[in-house]
Amino acid sequence: MSDTVRIRLRPMGVAFEVQRGTPLQDVLFPFGVEFPCGGKGKCKGCRVRVIKGTLPLNAEQERMLTPEERAGGWRLSCQCNAEPDLVLELAQWEAQILADTTGFTFTPKTGLGIAIDIGTTTLVAQLLDLERAEVLAVRTALNPQARFGADIMSRVGYAVTERGQGKLVEVVRRQIGKMIEELLEAADRCTNPVADIVIVGNTVMHHLFCDFSVEPLSHYPFAPEHLAGITLDVRQLGWTISGSPPIRFLPNIGGFVGSDILAGVFATGLHTGDHLNALIDLGTNGEIVIGNSQRMLCASTAAGPAFEGARIYMGMRASTGAISAVRIHHGQFACHVLGNVAPRGICGSGLVDAAACALELKYILPGGRIAGGDKSLMLCEPVKLSQTDIRELQLAKGAIAAGARLLLRQCNVRGSDIGRVHLAGAFGNYIDTASARRIGLLPFASGQIHPVGNTALLGAKMALFANPTIIDALAQRITHVSLNELPEFQDVYVEEMLFPTSIDEP
Repeated sequence: MSDTVRIRLRPMGVAFEVQRGTPLQDVLFPFGVEFPCGGKGKCKGCRVRVIKGTLPLNAEQERMLTPEERAGGWRLSCQCNAEPDLVLELAQWEAQILADTTGFTFTPKTGLGIAIDIGTTTLVAQLLDLERAEVLAVRTALNPQARFGADIMSRVGYAVTERGQGKLVEVVRRQIGKMIEELLEAADRCTNPVADIVIVGNTVMHHLFCDFSVEPLSHYPFAPEHLAGITLDVRQLGWTISGSPPIRFLPNIGGFVGSDILAGVFATGLHTGDHLNALIDLGTNGEIVIGNSQRMLCASTAAGPAFEGARIYMGMRASTGAISAVRIHHGQFACHVLGNVAPRGICGSGLVDAAACALELKYILPGGRIAGGDKSLMLCEPVKLSQTDIRELQLAKGAIAAGARLLLRQCNVRGSDIGRVHLAGAFGNYIDTASARRIGLLPFASGQIHPVGNTALLGAKMALFANPTIIDALAQRITHVSLNELPEFQDVYVEEMLFPTSIDEP
């Protein structure tokens, strides 16, 4: 018997060989298969259908999969190993990862610079000519840590297991090192050396790159081990880069508010001017900053991964086959599917649209129950929303809305007092603001809300040209508010889980 097995993936037409007995979780993640629960067999996010070959069922799969799914060849790939040759069917989930093309004012420097945004789900790196602030190359990838858990707390849970932290540190460092090599290869005509590398990310990503223990972030009071910025040497990371440039991971602000938000503040100029503005970054962990040149307050909310399609029964990334938008046409759902193909699932923007439309059609009640006692809502065959999906959305939107409401209260202002709400991140860039307001996600008027793209990456690029002391001083000016310590937090959170009965300007 051969030591290797051959796996073919449909509809992608990709084929490869792996060592017999290799866990499928290790080989399918790069092809878009999600592992929202970290491979524990507690969800269905990693389902694949066996077209040829066999994948035996175990107790977890017997419990999670319906008899119809099991008979149809569906399996949880996180519970299976590659034993015989296989032909597997999976959705063609090619992630659309948000980079940045925004121009900015700068003082020319010599050499090359690299800006990197380490997201919980995605990684983005850009190579710049520091003399012209020109982007020479871009590389994006899924964060390889995501196969061990879709959201931050799942990742932390894995990190505190035996050898878990070391594994998470190793895979992300290796992936980013590979991306840097590809950036330099793409710009091989440029002979200038790399002079500086700036990295941003949330607090957990910071700790899991710099190899600081995340154990303190696994329990109350969620106090991180290291907030300050840090400079690493390429040799510490096992990278080989000509000139051995410093690798600067910008400072965190506090708790679960990291340098990605600091970079966003720097990029949007939230710290300048007298009028109050806000920055909201929507993702697996929602972060909110409100302030001006005199005062800035920030907070984080555990929104979970619903906005990115995880923990939703038919959830997926914004890619081929995803329902990305839903409208009402003649009293029915009208769905837009990315790639002009048959729908395979629904992404975060489609989820918010679907809920907003269902509320207007009174298919969903303000409390979140599906009207008439139905267990699901059919959007576009075969994609439907279950009652559990709606509850996941309520938890996510309730966390964001409660965080914004409480932070406004801490500033002693109302939503209408905010001049501009910068909506950052991939989800914030694609979401329909009217739908977001209809489900009660954003307590601001439509005219206040402005999608601003990947401000974390933009801020990292701007930091390549800034004096590091300026960035450090900016971090010190932002006050972190622990929402869970506020006595009214639980009551406000429960209130914000409800859907509004109608959409009104605040």
